[in-house]
Amino acid sequence: MKQFLLSFFLLVVLLPASIYGADNVVLITFDGLRWQEVFTGIDENLATHQDYSPQSDLIMQRFWDGNANDRAEALLPFIHQTVFAQGSYAGNRRDGSCAAVSNDWYFSYPGYSEILTGVVNPTIDSNSKVPNTEATFLELLESNSLYSEQTAAFASWDVFPFIFNVERSGVHVNAFSIEASPADAQEIFLNKLQNAIPSPWPTVRNDVFTHQYALSYLRREQPKVLFISYGETDDFAHDGKYDEYVFAANRTDGFIKEIWSTLQSIDQYRDNTVLFITVDHGRGESPLHSWMHHSSQQATTRANSGLVEYADGIVGSEATWFAVMGPGVVSGRQIQTDKNCITSNRIAATLMEFLGEDYRDYNPAMGAPIQVLFD
Repeated sequence: MKQFLLSFFLLVVLLPASIYGADNVVLITFDGLRWQEVFTGIDENLATHQDYSPQSDLIMQRFWDGNANDRAEALLPFIHQTVFAQGSYAGNRRDGSCAAVSNDWYFSYPGYSEILTGVVNPTIDSNSKVPNTEATFLELLESNSLYSEQTAAFASWDVFPFIFNVERSGVHVNAFSIEASPADAQEIFLNKLQNAIPSPWPTVRNDVFTHQYALSYLRREQPKVLFISYGETDDFAHDGKYDEYVFAANRTDGFIKEIWSTLQSIDQYRDNTVLFITVDHGRGESPLHSWMHHSSQQATTRANSGLVEYADGIVGSEATWFAVMGPGVVSGRQIQTDKNCITSNRIAATLMEFLGEDYRDYNPAMGAPIQVLFD
């Protein structure tokens, strides 16, 4: 008996720490929210610009402070007061912390595919509705009996069914459209509301519907792996509406707070869930009007890009950020990287590692886990 106990103790001690991470992961993305706003708050030049911010007085009243940290916290209070305080984060380039995409395009389909599959496929070079030839980590986990029918994705943009290749993957995806098979009276009502309230954009719905569909599914089905993508920040930016971009970022912070509160109210998730928040790409900063755009030099030089005036591309649109908290994640730590940016193709393997899964058993071509999160 003593021999058995000793062997068992040694086995436990020698097991990888990731096995003791979490049974659940939730990945959330803001579409195109700049690291500048995340870490230094609203941009005064944009917030007071008569063309970009008709509601300048209101956003300055709500979100301006002379101190950059206080400005950032006013804009994203949950991320700063809870996620940053209880977890680790990267992407503040003014403070020696760098995160970036590793694809060549710096726009959404390549960015989301990189995040979700861990693979940078050079043939994914547009936002066209083409089924993804790469498998997301949710699809890969579906092949494991522990995660079969335990993954789900909710998004505002209508391209996500193609990014997840729903015809092949088996992942439950609700994106842009109403719920095809509403499960209860609440979802029937959500369907009616979404049909009755027009979106400002033809391909992106209001984020509140994405949020409410995700909450409903979360409470009812309790998936082990959940992805939620909020899209309004990017679309308001493309529209040149900085004030609405700011309001959308602040609303999304509140949505994430509600997701986290819901997770902590359910036994399956409480103290047993990793929350990872990131973005698909960054945006420009200089010249001022480049904040509306994002694309690499390779992308802007295309004849149909509409951005040929930017000969060097939209400088800075490769810049991303992320924040993560949950079991085993060091609290209150900004990850210092200097120029060695942590790339988005490592996120999928990182989330699998938190679940105790080795990405190499699923797709060894994925970017390796962000090991500093496990140190």
